[in-house]
Amino acid sequence: EFGLWISPDGGKQWAPFKGSDFPAVAVRDLAFQNRDASLVIATHGRGIWIIDDLTPLRALDEKTLASEAAFLSTRPIQQRISAWGGWSEGDAAFAGPNPPHGAEIVYYQKSRHLFGKLKIEVLDEQGQVIDTIPASVRRGINRVTWSMRAKPPRVPPAAQIAFNSTQGPRVPPGTYTVRMTKGQDVYETKITVGLDRRATYSVADRRAQYDAAMRVRDLFGQMSDLVFKINAVRAQTDATAAKLAQGNALRKQLIALSAKADAIRKQIVATKEGGAITGEERLREHMDLLYGAIMFSDGKPTDDQIARIDTLKRELGDVEKQFADFQSGELAKANAGLQAAHLPAIEVPAAAPAEEGASGGTPEHPMRTPWERD
Repeated sequence: EFGLWISPDGGKQWAPFKGSDFPAVAVRDLAFQNRDASLVIATHGRGIWIIDDLTPLRALDEKTLASEAAFLSTRPIQQRISAWGGWSEGDAAFAGPNPPHGAEIVYYQKSRHLFGKLKIEVLDEQGQVIDTIPASVRRGINRVTWSMRAKPPRVPPAAQIAFNSTQGPRVPPGTYTVRMTKGQDVYETKITVGLDRRATYSVADRRAQYDAAMRVRDLFGQMSDLVFKINAVRAQTDATAAKLAQGNALRKQLIALSAKADAIRKQIVATKEGGAITGEERLREHMDLLYGAIMFSDGKPTDDQIARIDTLKRELGDVEKQFADFQSGELAKANAGLQAAHLPAIEVPAAAPAEEGASGGTPEHPMRTPWERD
C-alpha cells in the first residue's frame, strides 16, 4: 500500500525505494524482464513505472552500505550503432525516452558530500585521463553518464563555428578505469565497453576510426596554437603602432608587419561567414569537413580520408614554416627597431593556454594579447 520496498539482506531489513521520486502508492504487481535486469511496477493510480537496471540494487550488501563510498556494478555496456531515421506514426505517436547513449556509472555515498573536491574521471588503458564527468554529491545511489567520447578538439576562432568539431571522437571498445576522488580518498572501478551486437564492423575497425579522428583532433590543436601565436603578434603590433605618431617610419613598419601576420592567419581560418558560399574555405574549414566525414561512420575510415589527413597536415606544416620564416625575418627586424626606440619587443608565446580554443571554434572577437586576458 505504501510503495515499493527493497531488502539488501534477503528480507531481514527493508527500505522504501525512492528512485525517480517514486511515490508512496499501492503497488499491484511486479514483473521482471531482460533476465531479471529490469523491473516493471504496476501501481494503483500512478500507471506503470520501470526500473531499467536492477544491477546496482542487487550489488548492495552490508559491506557496501557501511562504506563511505563505493562503485556499484551495472549492466554490460555496448556502444549502440549511430543511426538516423524519421517516423511514420503521423501526429498520433507516443514515445518514452530512450536510454542514454553513454555508459552509466553508478556509485553509492553513505552521506552527502560536503567538503573537499568530488570528481569522476575516466582513464584509458594507458592510464591517461580522457574525460571528466560532473559528480553528484547526494547521499545514497547516484547515477552519472559518460558519453564514451574523448574531449572535443580545440579549434581556432573564425567567422563561424566549425560544427562537426563540437563533439569528441567516440572511444573504441575496451576496458576503461573510472576514478572518483572524494576529498582525500580515491575509489576506482573498471568498465568494459563492447560493440553493438548489430554492428557490421570489427573492434579493429573502430580502433582505426578512433585513431584517424584523434589525428585530426591533434591537428586542430596544432592549428589553434599557431593562430594564437599569430593573433598575439598582431595584437601587440597594433597596440604599439597606435602609440606612435602618424608618419613615423617604425609605425609604418609595424602596420605592415601586422598585415603580413594577418595574411598568414587567413590561410588557416575563414574571415567571412558563409563557408563554401563565399568561396573562402580555409584549412580550418577543410579540416572540419574531414573530421565530420570520419565521425559520420564508426567503421574503418576510407583510404581517401587517411590520405586527406596527410595532405592537410602537410599544408598546415607549410603555413607553420611561413610563420617561422616571418618570425626570424620581418618580426626580428621590427624587434630590432623597437629595441633601438626603447620600446618593448613583440613576444611570441610558446603555445596557447590549455583553455584557449573552444570546441567548434568561436566566432571571432576583438583580439587580446596574453597579457590582457581576464
